[in-house]
Amino acid sequence: MASRVPPSRLTYPEVGATRHRPLPAGYHHLRVRTRIGAGPEVFEAAGRAVLDWRMHRAVGVTIRAGGPAAEGRTVVVGLGAGPLRLRAPCEVVWTVADATAAGFGYGTLPGHPERGEESFVVSLEPDGSVWLTVTAFSRPAVRLTRAVAPLVPFFQRAYARRCGRVLRRLAAGSRDR
Repeated sequence: MASRVPPSRLTYPEVGATRHRPLPAGYHHLRVRTRIGAGPEVFEAAGRAVLDWRMHRAVGVTIRAGGPAAEGRTVVVGLGAGPLRLRAPCEVVWTVADATAAGFGYGTLPGHPERGEESFVVSLEPDGSVWLTVTAFSRPAVRLTRAVAPLVPFFQRAYARRCGRVLRRLAAGSRDR
């Protein structure tokens, strides 16, 4: 799918690289893959939880979005608490929702503390296993993130792993209903 997001709004030129291309040079790269469970019911529940932002909210970030993940939708992710909360505006640059994959990628907008793109994709593998893959490329965009740059990859990896654990719980809980 081609991006409907005007490239001038995004803070990086490699739009869509978390979906089809090798991750671009000059950025920190992240790829964390977590097994969520098995079977079509787990896949469907996990895919819904990613696309409707439930996974993100259950991880503990705030999400302001005008609906589920859709190309061109602006979303503001809130990281932290109270006066220390960072606003991270993003735009959904691609989505997928088919028989074996569900998820999206969003890119950074002005005001985000990083530059780059991150994707969250649930996949149903041929053996029936269900996985969440979090892929990202980023680099600091503001003084604060430049100052703590050596720590950012650690926090990004921890966040991606937490997404997997939370999504596993959400998908299992939907089966129990």
